[in-house]
Amino acid sequence: MARRTPSLLRHLFRDAAGIVSPRSPRGRAEARRFVTYMPRPGDGAPRRVTLIPGDGIGPLVTGAVQQVMEAMHAPVYFEAYEVHGDMTTVPAEVIESIRRNKVCLKGGLRTPVGGGVSSLNVQLRKELDLYASLVHCFNLQGLPTRHERVDIVVIRENTEGEYSGLEHEVVPGVVESLKVITKFCSERIAKYAFEYAYLNNRKTVTAVHKANIMKLADGLFLESCREVAKKYPGIKYNEIIVDNCCMQLVSKPEQFDVMVTPNLYGNLVANTAAGIAGGTGVMPGGNVGQDHAVFEQGASAGNVGNEKIVEQKKANPVALLLSSAMMLRHLQFPSFADRLETAVRRVIAEGKYRTKDLGGSSTTQEVVDAVIAKLD
Repeated sequence: MARRTPSLLRHLFRDAAGIVSPRSPRGRAEARRFVTYMPRPGDGAPRRVTLIPGDGIGPLVTGAVQQVMEAMHAPVYFEAYEVHGDMTTVPAEVIESIRRNKVCLKGGLRTPVGGGVSSLNVQLRKELDLYASLVHCFNLQGLPTRHERVDIVVIRENTEGEYSGLEHEVVPGVVESLKVITKFCSERIAKYAFEYAYLNNRKTVTAVHKANIMKLADGLFLESCREVAKKYPGIKYNEIIVDNCCMQLVSKPEQFDVMVTPNLYGNLVANTAAGIAGGTGVMPGGNVGQDHAVFEQGASAGNVGNEKIVEQKKANPVALLLSSAMMLRHLQFPSFADRLETAVRRVIAEGKYRTKDLGGSSTTQEVVDAVIAKLD
């Protein structure tokens, strides 16, 4: 791991995944594969995937994915379960389904504000130990944004920090909330970030922190990142305080490559980066652990939508469609992932069918039909 891979390997990794970085000269061209994917015997067997439509726009956008998968004849089929954010816990049969299938596609789950009701999203991550959240924020050709050459991957620790859920009322009017940071979790998220950067030939990993104030907690996170960074001397490592990070994101986002963060900071940074790159409705993401993966809209903001969008059936399905392309690659179906991503990119570049958040007036179904029409 001491040496960087040559530039040719960058193209092999990128094109085998069907993704071209906006930083490269070919960033505005459609993805093209140069080296074939050679499957192992049996890799083409259809895979069962747990499906959680969720709340709000969730059934609309997961339904969009199902339509496109069917149109592509993708080798996946879905095992659907009704789960809603106002439930007290994730049903045991849903957890068992994900454990059995290893992979899940999920719409947004509405989390009640206050009231002592815990988030089912957090429950899923902890129950399945989905310790790494990955959100890919990048410019899409044809979608104008304030900044160009944005290609940021935010990798967030998903199981501890401020999301540990350790809160109690000490005395009436005084609440104590504990932030938990451990060396084990900090090291494994740092390892995942550097491994991702290494395998995707990324140049830089930036650790986001607030160790100037939280010297022990965030200090331990930084210490863990520094130790892991020593094992990847070919990857540049730097650090940035979270408030400066947010300022730099909105002023010069192209300077960032891979960012690794504790739990809360990652949520804020990922949503900010998504807004800069084109909006939360087009950014893919997923949550992964040692044995399981859950794919969903990358940025949490707007993943449930509002009643008006649901009534008008004008939810943007792009983010979940691209997340599904990530899922297909995870399942080792790269050609189907390439077809899906290329079709979505063509629809965005053409600009004829766009939902309201992207400056258009199309319905979810119109966007889905346009994507299906663009499938090779």
